[in-house]
Amino acid sequence: MRKLAVYALGGNALQPPKATSSTSVEVLARVMSDVIDLLEMDWSVIITHGNGPQVGHLMELDHESIHSLESWVAATQGMIGHDISMNLQAILQRRLRPERTAVILTRVVVDGNDPAFATPTKPVGPILDSKTVMSADWDIAQTIHGPRRVVASPKPIQILELDVIRKLVELQAVVICGGGGGVPVIDRDGHHVGVPAVIDKDLLSSRLAIDLKADALIISTDADAVYSGFGTPDAKAIRHLSVLEAGAMNDAGAFPAGSMAPKVKALCSYVDSIHEGQAIFCTPGAVLDALRGEGGTTFTAS
Repeated sequence: MRKLAVYALGGNALQPPKATSSTSVEVLARVMSDVIDLLEMDWSVIITHGNGPQVGHLMELDHESIHSLESWVAATQGMIGHDISMNLQAILQRRLRPERTAVILTRVVVDGNDPAFATPTKPVGPILDSKTVMSADWDIAQTIHGPRRVVASPKPIQILELDVIRKLVELQAVVICGGGGGVPVIDRDGHHVGVPAVIDKDLLSSRLAIDLKADALIISTDADAVYSGFGTPDAKAIRHLSVLEAGAMNDAGAFPAGSMAPKVKALCSYVDSIHEGQAIFCTPGAVLDALRGEGGTTFTAS
């Protein structure tokens, strides 16, 4: 039976806040290399992806707020999923591999009373200039890249398309799903309705990996590892990090809310639930080194 990896790709990795289009193409090529490497090692792969920069740009274009935030999340699932699928499918066909790609618009149930709705933390869109910061009627927070708009990011509870995703994996599809953390919905009188939020894709990816009992959760982003002393001259990559050590670092404020903190939380939650699974943080193109413990950061139970 093939092992299953959930490969979570950051929206900032696909479109770094200060990147050019050529950078995005290079990152996507490294992602394709990771996925092919996993398939060649006889893994099944599910790809999830972020959408922070992309959904923010779409919101900027919608000056009259014609569409709700969750509709833009759905739009980015199609846009980004299409790009990943087209590139990956072409490579699979050239290599005469049996897998095919499938892009699934994914809805995720959240709690309408989640406190996250009152405290937005999820960065979306580009880095803001000082004029926009002073004039915009948005929630804005300082990130490691600079000031960005932030929106509510409730906890994912249930993935509505879980059984569909599971079946497609059984059919040897490389499934691209959970884009932007999934379209957030709440249960209202037995019906699901959208709510304006962006679920963190790393927490959603962890939920997906746990529900499917995946053998690995790989969070691939624009940082090559978890660092101690990040942003200081003494910064040092951490190759192995226990759940206990990660919790202590988080309590000490080492991981910024809305960016690194959810990634660490996602990997720790996965390790707590799937004790034999591999929980890895790395940059696109480095998945094989990370699986061997020679790159990125591996999270362990102890």
